[in-house]
Amino acid sequence: MRLTVAGTQKDYEDGLTVAKLIEIENVETPAYVTVSVNDEFAASGTFETTVLKDGDIIEFLYFMGGGQ
Repeated sequence: MRLTVAGTQKDYEDGLTVAKLIEIENVETPAYVTVSVNDEFAASGTFETTVLKDGDIIEFLYFMGGGQ
């Protein structure tokens, strides 16, 4: 199946979960990453059970604190 991950199209095996994709892509600090699938946020508690589908668009997001 073909997914768009962080703006790049790549081929992956069918049945891939969000958790496995995080592992395959060597996402930094996976405990703190927020994942969007087709512009919808995936709850971190569902990463193990959320199965991705052909054509999905995935982004890894990190929220940073800051300010003055």
